[in-house]
Amino acid sequence: MSEHELRWNPLLRCWIIVAGHRKGRPWHSISCPFCPGGSETQGEWDVLALPNRYPALSLTPPKVNVGRYPFIKNEALGVCEVVVETPLHEGDFQNLTLEQVFKYILLLGKRTVEIASNPDIKYVMPFKNKGILIGVSLTHPHSQIYAFPFIPPRVSREIESALEYRRIYGGNIFEEIVRMELLESKRVVYINDGYVLLMPFYAMWPYEMHIYPLKDVKLLSELDESSALLLADTIRVATGVYEELFGSEYAYMMIFHQSPVKPVNEEYRLHVEFYTPHLSRDRLKYAASVEWGAWIFTYDGLPEDRARELREAAMRVTSKLSGLGSVP
Repeated sequence: MSEHELRWNPLLRCWIIVAGHRKGRPWHSISCPFCPGGSETQGEWDVLALPNRYPALSLTPPKVNVGRYPFIKNEALGVCEVVVETPLHEGDFQNLTLEQVFKYILLLGKRTVEIASNPDIKYVMPFKNKGILIGVSLTHPHSQIYAFPFIPPRVSREIESALEYRRIYGGNIFEEIVRMELLESKRVVYINDGYVLLMPFYAMWPYEMHIYPLKDVKLLSELDESSALLLADTIRVATGVYEELFGSEYAYMMIFHQSPVKPVNEEYRLHVEFYTPHLSRDRLKYAASVEWGAWIFTYDGLPEDRARELREAAMRVTSKLSGLGSVP
């Protein structure tokens, strides 16, 4: 029996990654492997992509016995990388210069292209886990990239919805969501010339935020320098808002949803989703029985009220960020 494999859930029709070898990964090690001159960061660099030393997926995975339905297995094929966002050991995006976050966005686009060149890879997903509450094992600012030989089920559902919307209404569902959010404006948190940061109408987490482009962008690799700079600006505001509201121990998940790379889906639009467990500085939202058992989230409160809090925090944050660079 392999400790490193994919297992098929025949009821939900999705793959589960079994990665027994990850039990030994470090937990808050005394020496930081990501600081300049550390074990993994030799030489000069501003932002750095590294192979994950404890990968859940690999381009050379162990062979497995496929089995028979309904208990199907497959090789844990894919890519797992770590993206070290800055040489600085502490902080988050709002503590970095706009130029530094811009370099981070460009690197994600570059790695999307390079990873996608592997014929087995269909989807590239950068993401970040921030804070002990999320289970982060190393505090040096870093993100990750997972690349899969399949399209993740959540993205597949988004694509199905976009195709159905096109068939019925003749438009793009992502663009319609942005149009309606801007029209109502009640849940808009921040906007610049390229992106809007908002709490979605259908938010599941109390202070969930999404970033949507104001034009047709499918992949991080499509971003020119101007668009990457504007996305960097929006991400800095988003993370700064969480710190402003929840203090220094804030936590969140940031996930880049982009089109599959094989094939690129014409209906898809790049967007970034932020989930935080915070209800306040001293209270947390726990996903419990109905959320996990039925996939039905209960939103205690009114999204528009919390969006107002986020918007007011964003106004305070943008004035603070000006000293670390601002978009023209």
